[in-house]
Amino acid sequence: MQSKSNYYWLLIFIPLLFIIWFLKNQKDNKPLHQLPYFGPKNALKINDTLYHQIPVFHFLNQYGAYTDQEAVKDKIYVAEFFFTTCHSICPIMNNNLKWVYVNIQKEKDVLILSHTVDPETDSVPILKSYADRQGVTDKKWLFLTGSKTDLYAVARRGYLLDANEGNGGEDDFIHTQNFALIDKERHIRGYYDGTDSVEVVRMMKDIDLLRQEYDYKKRHSD
Repeated sequence: MQSKSNYYWLLIFIPLLFIIWFLKNQKDNKPLHQLPYFGPKNALKINDTLYHQIPVFHFLNQYGAYTDQEAVKDKIYVAEFFFTTCHSICPIMNNNLKWVYVNIQKEKDVLILSHTVDPETDSVPILKSYADRQGVTDKKWLFLTGSKTDLYAVARRGYLLDANEGNGGEDDFIHTQNFALIDKERHIRGYYDGTDSVEVVRMMKDIDLLRQEYDYKKRHSD
């Protein structure tokens, strides 16, 4: 009889503990899920890890100004690689990014960086005309060009968006449909199929998770 009574108490007590834990997390606005880190890790010490980071970069945007790592300092951003004359996956990807662009207008700490993989064609004026056709009127969605060597190096060794070997030479070409989600420390926190609207919705939810993560850290660092 005693064991039966204890069983009933457990049925009440365990859900109660879960409710208390859930309410405490809700009160602190602590994210219930944290996004993973992607890329090779370097162990600094036994209990310390240095996560893969996007290297420094220096490209021209559609306004003729330079965009570098300072432009994304304290920003969450989405990175993609495309070219303006593409008639296959790129229009689908950038139609999906239009939706993202509209939805981040009020978010001061979220950007989109679209890098061309065809810099010989995609000059600053061409990128500006392309951006205008996408309805871009500000610096929340930047279209970047530069040397092919630098663009391809950051695509492969920075964003890890292409596994093929290459040096950005004349016959080298990158064509990927994936987006990368980058946090405020230039760490990769997610990959998404840019041609799949369901994946893009998931990316937007993950952006919200990242913002919650930073809000929580800020409140608990004071």
